[in-house]
Amino acid sequence: MGAITMPPTGAVAQSAAYPNRPITLVLPFAAGSGTDTTTRLIAKELGTALNVTTVIDNKAGANGSIAASFVARAPADGYTLFVTTNTTHSANPYLLKNMNYDPIKDFTPIARTGDLPFMLVINPEIPANSVEELIALAKKDPGKYSYASGSSSAIVSGATFARLAGLDLLHVPYKSSPPAMTDVIAGRVSMMFTDVPTGLPHVNAKSLKALAVTTKYRSKIMPDLPTMDEAGVKGFDVTSWQGYLGPANLPKDIVVKLNTEIRKIVERPDIQKELAGRGMEAFSGTPEEFDAFLKEQLVVWKKLIEEAGIEKQ
Repeated sequence: MGAITMPPTGAVAQSAAYPNRPITLVLPFAAGSGTDTTTRLIAKELGTALNVTTVIDNKAGANGSIAASFVARAPADGYTLFVTTNTTHSANPYLLKNMNYDPIKDFTPIARTGDLPFMLVINPEIPANSVEELIALAKKDPGKYSYASGSSSAIVSGATFARLAGLDLLHVPYKSSPPAMTDVIAGRVSMMFTDVPTGLPHVNAKSLKALAVTTKYRSKIMPDLPTMDEAGVKGFDVTSWQGYLGPANLPKDIVVKLNTEIRKIVERPDIQKELAGRGMEAFSGTPEEFDAFLKEQLVVWKKLIEEAGIEKQ
């Protein structure tokens, strides 16, 4: 694959003892986000498998660009890894005017770990129990309703919803999903599209009302929740993925070792069950498959963002 190159002989000798000190997993979102809660489970198992400490470093902000740029410039020695989503590696190239990293050239794909389905949640005081009823309310009072966002998936989902349903919605951006959700729960913002891990506890507690998932097919985690397409917003299909990457030119033996251990963890039935409880549909694959997927997703998200009419910021 293009992003993985064989290192010099010295690097091979050095990486043979890998790992022999703590590994830092850099995340582009705040503590409490879906990526954070699922990564902490996998990271704990990864540390056990490799017999080292794993450290979570949350570097939220700038749509994940702060974290992405940090990892892109880190040494390619396997001790600084990036656990990220489509926000930094599929959407940002079409959302941001200025980016300090290249999502393909500056990284080495290691392993995809699954999908984080998104869902539309609203403040429970809003008198709507379906997407159809919400659309009717928003059309009756143009400009009255708003949507929060704490990630690229949320931005694109909200703009796509407004376009496909023909709604006048106010966009209220946040640094990450947890504070955005806090304001939806408080009624300061009407709704948001959030990853299931972040939103599910609040839905279960009745502090948020879930109306639909954003994916093409129903989520295995919330099978009773209709898709946006089923709910009447035809053509709606937004999927958030998660995966592990390293800086460019990460030695191939390190990539193989990490991929092997991550896949073993993600494919364990007990881990899949735990991740499902946190809202993640877990699965994995080879570094080559992840590399091809990353390039495909750039095309998918370019189309989504262009069709939603979102301008670069």
